[in-house]
Amino acid sequence: MGRGAAHRLGLDPNYSRLGGGCGRGFLDPAVVQSGSVTMEFAKIWLLCVVAAIFYGIVHDQVTAHLCVEYFSIAHPTILPLTSPTLLALEWGVLATWWVGAALGLALAACARLGRRRPFSARDLTRPIAGLLLCMATASLLAGIAGFTLAETHKIALAGWLATAIPAPRHSRFLADLWAHTAAYLVGGLGGIFLCARTYGKRQTIPGTTP
Repeated sequence: MGRGAAHRLGLDPNYSRLGGGCGRGFLDPAVVQSGSVTMEFAKIWLLCVVAAIFYGIVHDQVTAHLCVEYFSIAHPTILPLTSPTLLALEWGVLATWWVGAALGLALAACARLGRRRPFSARDLTRPIAGLLLCMATASLLAGIAGFTLAETHKIALAGWLATAIPAPRHSRFLADLWAHTAAYLVGGLGGIFLCARTYGKRQTIPGTTP
């Protein structure tokens, strides 16, 4: 139907069979772009959550088998579990998903919002993997340091943990404690650095202001 015929019949010539009467249509570029931005934002957030949980489970599998008392005694009981493998699965999820969710929101905002060239989830896969590698390295070195210092009596457990945990397990417990502390410290500081670096690497689109 031509535009003249549409006017004679009292119809809107901008009416689209695909878009119907709903504004400018489902295939309007602005609508499509908005959906793409939202989807990519969600993908970055989900990538961070999955990465955090993956790291937490793998990390806790190592530390739980090194000293199960770190989870069975020093952590509150959520489920009546005694297996190191199951405890690692439980706390690998519970202790990390919220960290990944917070980092995901911050990183997605730094990667997508504003007038700078946006980054996709694929662009951030390698930097996130690098952060996990740094966390694992720091945890390993800190765990070795904690174990060595405990074995040479430079550090020792104190308070109720010293009596609740068998003395032969103290060094292993301190190795776990130092490894987990290092992971949280490096993960937190590294996450802040990753957000700042991501936003800083985005180039301003010509003709706009950041």
